[in-house]
Amino acid sequence: MKLSLLTSLALASFTFAEQQSPLSAFSKDPESLIEASPFLSFHRDLISISSISGNESAVGNFLSSFLESHNFTVIKQPVPGATSRFNVFAYPSSSPVKPSILLTSHIDTVPPFIPYSVGKNDSTGEILISGRGSDDAKGSVAAQVYAALETLTENPSAPLALLYVVDEEVGGAGMRAFSANETLNPPPGSPSEIVGEGYETIIFGEPTDLALVAGHKGMIGFHLNVTGKSSHSGYPWLGESALSTILPALSIIDKLGDIPEGEGGLPSSEKYGRTTVNIGRVDAGVAANVVPAFALADVAVRLAAGTPEDAIEIILKAVANATNENPHVSVEFSQAPNGKAGGYPPQDLDADVPGFNVTTVNYATDVPNLKIYEGSNVKRYLYGPGSIFVAHGDHESITVSQLEEAVRGYKKLIQAALDRQ
Repeated sequence: MKLSLLTSLALASFTFAEQQSPLSAFSKDPESLIEASPFLSFHRDLISISSISGNESAVGNFLSSFLESHNFTVIKQPVPGATSRFNVFAYPSSSPVKPSILLTSHIDTVPPFIPYSVGKNDSTGEILISGRGSDDAKGSVAAQVYAALETLTENPSAPLALLYVVDEEVGGAGMRAFSANETLNPPPGSPSEIVGEGYETIIFGEPTDLALVAGHKGMIGFHLNVTGKSSHSGYPWLGESALSTILPALSIIDKLGDIPEGEGGLPSSEKYGRTTVNIGRVDAGVAANVVPAFALADVAVRLAAGTPEDAIEIILKAVANATNENPHVSVEFSQAPNGKAGGYPPQDLDADVPGFNVTTVNYATDVPNLKIYEGSNVKRYLYGPGSIFVAHGDHESITVSQLEEAVRGYKKLIQAALDRQ
C-alpha cells in the first residue's frame, strides 16, 4: 500500500492552522484538500488500513511508526489472544515530566472493511469522508494525536500520554490488558518509571457529535438456553419442545424495560431514561417436522439505573416465573470488566469544561474496562467527532469540519486538565 502520509512524517512540529487551507480553494476537488493537509492525510491513511477486530496489527504498526517519527516513545503492549495483537501506548520522548493526562480511543473496527473515499454532501456542500472507521473511531484517534502534537508544540512539558487499544468493538480485551498493567496504569502509592503516580485526567474518544458525554448506560449480556426432547412433529407429545418453553420467557424479557420496577421490571432513571432490552439472536430446532430439542437466545440490556446484581435478580425471577421454574432452562451472564458474571452499571462521566454541549449516550465504551483505583480523584471525559447514528453502518462517514473542530475540542479538554494542575 502506498501511503502519501509518508512524505509528511518528517514534520515533527507544526501548528494546526499552518497546515490548513481555505475550504473554498478545494470546493471542486475535495481530494486535493486531503492531500494538502497532514492531519486529514493521516486520518485517510488510518482508514485505508483494514483493522477489523482481531486484525489490528497493521494499523498498530503504522500508528506506532507515525508517533515515533514525531518524537514519541512507543510501547507496543501485547494483548492476550492472537499473538500479533497489541495496544499502542506513547508518550513524548523528551518530556521532563511523567504523564498525568491520558488520551485514548480504539483502533479496531466492526466488519466489513469499507474503503476510504471522499466527496461532498449534496445537501450541505460539506466535504464528507467515508470508510470503515472514519467515524468510529479513527476520527477520534486522528484528532487526539494532532491535538497532542499541537499542545506539545506550544507546551513541550505538557504531561501527555496516548493509548490506542484493540478489541473495543468485541469485548474490551485491549483496555483490560492495559488496565491490569501496573507499569502503565499504576495503583496509588506505587509510582512507575513510565507514568509516575498515574493519571489525573483521562479523555476517551468516541463519536459524540462534539458533545461532552455526562455518562452512558450500563450493560448486561446474557445467553438463555433451553433443552427439550426431539420427536416426530406428528406426535409432539412424545417430545418436549424447547421452543415452546423459551417463547414465554422471551415475551416477558422483551418487556422488562417497559414494566415498572415495582411490578418486576428493570429500573429507569431521569438521567438515562428507561432500561432497554434487545433480543439480538434466537435459534431453535433443526426442521419443521421435528419437535425442537434446543432453543437459545442472546440478549443485551442497556441498564439505566441500579446495579448489575439487582438487574440479574430481576431477570432470573422473570425467566423462572415465565417458565414455571423449568429445570431445563439456564441463564448464563457475560463477564463483567471486574471478572465477575453480569456486566457494569451506568457510567457517570465528567462534563465540567465550559464551551461544550452536554449529552448522554446509550452505547457502550471502554470506560468501564479501565480500572480507576479506589480513592483516586480522576476526571473522565468522553468526547469526539462524528455521529454514532452512522457508526457500524454501510455508509459510515464524517465531515472535515467535525474533524477539525475535534482537534480544537481535545485541546480545550487538555488545557482544562493542565489548568487544574
